[in-house]
Order: sequence, then structure tokens, then C-alpha cells
Amino acid sequence: MNDEQKAAVRLALSDAFVDNAVDFAGIAARVSGHAEAEVERIFFCEVALVCHANLLTPAPPVWTAFDGEWLQQEIAHRLARQRRSAWWRWRDALTVAWLRWSCRALWQAIRRA
Repeated sequence: MNDEQKAAVRLALSDAFVDNAVDFAGIAARVSGHAEAEVERIFFCEVALVCHANLLTPAPPVWTAFDGEWLQQEIAHRLARQRRSAWWRWRDALTVAWLRWSCRALWQAIRRA
């Protein structure tokens, strides 16, 4: 998967975290053609890591779609931080473990669509 394809997959997966009706079939269609294991890794280790808080707030700031440029920058920032610091690798690994539990229904809805 090249960088452009990865950006498109990330943006599609971010739609699962908006505070609105989610088109899981639409997300699944946009990520089809890519290895499921890689899409799952991107979902939990990149997208959910930066987007999950939108679903935890009483009045989420993102209702319809995440800004693609913001999303790519936030993910790049997280990945760079993980490369620089064992503390952030550990912290984000714990967060991803929790996300695999707390966001499993979102991932399953995408897989089943």
C-alpha cells in the first residue's frame, strides 16, 4: 500500500468515529482491495488512536467527517513520537490494547459490511 492509498484508507476508517450515522458498508467498500490484516492494524494502531476521543466527549467536535490533512498530520505525529520514545510506544500500545476492546464493535461492523 503506497502513501496515497494509506491516506485514503485512514480517511475512510475515520468515518467510524464521527458523531452521526455511520455508513459501514461505505467504509468497507472504500477499504476493499487491501489486506484485511493491514486495514485492521491501521484502524486500531493509527486511526482509532487519534479519533476515538471524538466518541467519548458529550458534544463531539466532529459530526460529519474528519479533515483529511489534520488526520494525516496527527497520525504522522503519533508515529514519530513512538519512534523517538519508548515511553510513547508503551503508552500507545496500552491505548491500542484498550481500543481493540472498546472499538471492537466498530471494527466488526466494518468487517461484516
